[in-house]
Amino acid sequence: MKKIVDGILMDLTAEDLAQRETDIASLPSELERSLIGFRSKRNSLLAKTDWTANSDVTMSDAMKTYRQQLRDATEGLDTVEKVQAYEFPEEVSNWAISESIQLQVSIKF
Repeated sequence: MKKIVDGILMDLTAEDLAQRETDIASLPSELERSLIGFRSKRNSLLAKTDWTANSDVTMSDAMKTYRQQLRDATEGLDTVEKVQAYEFPEEVSNWAISESIQLQVSIKF
C-alpha cells in the first residue's frame, strides 16, 4: 500500500499498516451504524412529543403507549435486517388531554 507525503508517493511502513488495521477494527459494525440511524429517528420522534410530558399537561393514554413503544423500539434489534424491517408506531393524533377529561374555561372580569 502507498501513501502520499509532501506530494511524494511512498510505501506504508509497518507502523502505518498496524495503525490502519487498528483504525479499521475500531469502526462501528454495520449493525451499530444501522442502530445509530434508528436511534436518531426514534429520538426525533420522542423529542417531538416531549412537551406532552410537562407537568401542566395531561398526557392521553394513547400518547403514553406511543412514547413507551418508541422507548422500547430497540429491544430485540440484534441484526441489520431487523433494524431495517422495523416499523415505527403510528404517530398519535390525540397528543394530550385524555378523552375522559373535559376542559372547562371560565373567564372572570
